[in-house]
Amino acid sequence: MRRFLRVLTGLLLIPLAGLDPGLAQETGERGSQQNAGFELRQNYPNPFNPETRIPFSLGDELFSGGEPVVVSIRIYNVLQQLVASPTALHNPGSDGFPVSDMEYERPGDYEAYWDGRDLDGNQVASGVYLLQLTVNGRSNVIKMFVTK
Repeated sequence: MRRFLRVLTGLLLIPLAGLDPGLAQETGERGSQQNAGFELRQNYPNPFNPETRIPFSLGDELFSGGEPVVVSIRIYNVLQQLVASPTALHNPGSDGFPVSDMEYERPGDYEAYWDGRDLDGNQVASGVYLLQLTVNGRSNVIKMFVTK
């Protein structure tokens, strides 16, 4: 069954909604972008049920102009349909709000939280989901797995 899901996921990772399937990393690999100034790390636990945390880093070079950095985190299903936007953890002034065009004032390590629910508040099904971190218009995507 697990092998079937991997094959199916590989076949479905086509650029339908602007996601670049070439950026999707296998589970356990780090999803960093070279010279982008940010790093998306693998969510933990992974696989998970029902909730997970999403660590990411914002480097000093992103803040060299003195402006805040704009960050969005989105979760898509394998059909690349938007499923959810996780909430910020430990970000002063926006803790608990969805990470959608959220401004970060300083470099550092951050986390987001996803409760495994879709935009309508329903628990998502088991399967593969794509996690996209966008920082100042540049994106990185990794895979994560929900199990029941």
